[in-house]
Amino acid sequence: MQTLPRPRALLSVYDKTGIVEFATGLEKLGYELVSTGGTARKLREAGLAVIGVSDVTGHPEIFDGRVKSLHPAIHGPLLCRLEKEEDAKGLQELGYPPIEVVAVNLYPFSQAAATEPRLEDSDLLEMIDIGGPTMVRASAKNHANVLIVCNPMDYLSVLSDLQSNKITAERRKELALKAYEHTASYDTAISNELASRWIGLPEDSEDVQEQTERLPATMNVSANRTHNLRYGENSHQAAALYISPDAKEGETLVTAIVEGGKQMSYNNYSDADATLRLCRALSTDEWPKTPHACVIVKHNNPCGAALGVTQLEAYEAALASDPESAFGSIICVNEPVTIEFAKALTPLFLEVLMAPGYEPGAKEIIMEKKNRRILTIKSPNNRLSSLERKTIRKPIEGGWLIQTEEPPVIDWNKARVVTESEPTEAQISSMKFAVRVCEQVKSNAIVMVQGLATVGIGPGQTSRVEAVRIAARRAGNKAKGCVLASDAFFPFKDGIEQAAEAGASAVVQPGGSIRDQEVIDEANSRGISMLFTGHRLFRH
Repeated sequence: MQTLPRPRALLSVYDKTGIVEFATGLEKLGYELVSTGGTARKLREAGLAVIGVSDVTGHPEIFDGRVKSLHPAIHGPLLCRLEKEEDAKGLQELGYPPIEVVAVNLYPFSQAAATEPRLEDSDLLEMIDIGGPTMVRASAKNHANVLIVCNPMDYLSVLSDLQSNKITAERRKELALKAYEHTASYDTAISNELASRWIGLPEDSEDVQEQTERLPATMNVSANRTHNLRYGENSHQAAALYISPDAKEGETLVTAIVEGGKQMSYNNYSDADATLRLCRALSTDEWPKTPHACVIVKHNNPCGAALGVTQLEAYEAALASDPESAFGSIICVNEPVTIEFAKALTPLFLEVLMAPGYEPGAKEIIMEKKNRRILTIKSPNNRLSSLERKTIRKPIEGGWLIQTEEPPVIDWNKARVVTESEPTEAQISSMKFAVRVCEQVKSNAIVMVQGLATVGIGPGQTSRVEAVRIAARRAGNKAKGCVLASDAFFPFKDGIEQAAEAGASAVVQPGGSIRDQEVIDEANSRGISMLFTGHRLFRH
């Protein structure tokens, strides 16, 4: 009687977590272990008997290991359909034992791409795995005969299934799908990184045509699920949180340290993103005497934002903008939370607080109230550093919209005064602050500020004049002498009429309407100074 060859397990992993234990379990189940390079060395050091890939192929590794597993002696067993008599017979005639289990994970391309200082292209290209993805894809394609494992977290459960002989067709499909997700994510990381290097947007380019030509021909998105959320925007919707492969630990919203209260919800993350975006936009050296920024957001729109000499001053000014809307809001500050600020938060119903750090004892004060979440987002010098978002993607039915990152693009040296009355230096400083806030408010948007603090915000209106009315109503008496920012031009003079009646003394807007002169004339008749920036700031 002919003795059947022992089934083989092929192990070739970059992440060697748990691989010795997995291989030990496979050997006990009767598998011959086939391995490559560093994986083979680690297994041999653990006392396991390992057949080298070169011994299987009869060919040495070449070009510093660039070619080692791309050989029929490896891929024949991986792709052999044992249920087909012709395939099984052919494999036997070739003398290749079947490979039933494969454990492969790939070179860490994303980590290499994020290395500082940045790797040269030639060094980065060496981190592109060739044989690994080929083995993974071949095994997944033939999952009815080959069990493919890419995630070390699956080793124990796979061993348990093999020991109890309970590898079902469904389980094989589940692992095959994970394998294809693994290679798809890997290829996406490569294509996105090389696109950013080789056809990336030119530095400081304002030429829309030039930018358009440099948008990628194919939009690839890759992200890994970190955990499920309680529900989506509404309780009947399922939701989960995903992390981008290049997200740095503790430096992004998704990788922030979350403490206290209930788990972050879908809406919490959505609102926190808007809050963080504005706080970062205000955390610049443009206002050196007021380094503390505080932003309060509700339902994706700022209801208060301010800069202050102290953190408490910035918070009190931001809260005063719209204390009613601040109920159940998300707050972000750009410096470590102080004890006095923590105490000032006590009366407020607060969903989430974000900061780069906390003074000793501040967390305990904040968490005296139940269900508050604290997010720590570390950044250089305890400041909230700029988020690098080269493109913005928005799903629509049947596809995606993609655009380059939003402003700041305004060159204030090119902004022009269009009225008889010129704004003062203080008003120009307020205009710059108001525009930064206006960038992050849903359109149509109007922002009223006093100094470096909002006093009234009119967000997301279908009518610009109505946005002015809402901002004015929220500002009340604080609108007297305010600076008003609009995210787009005023199509009629009625917006300026409403602004003047509320008490605005200066206006900053893009300009560009066919009725600009009527708007300018109205501003002149009201003694309002007005600046045109030439840049619309829609946010939909």
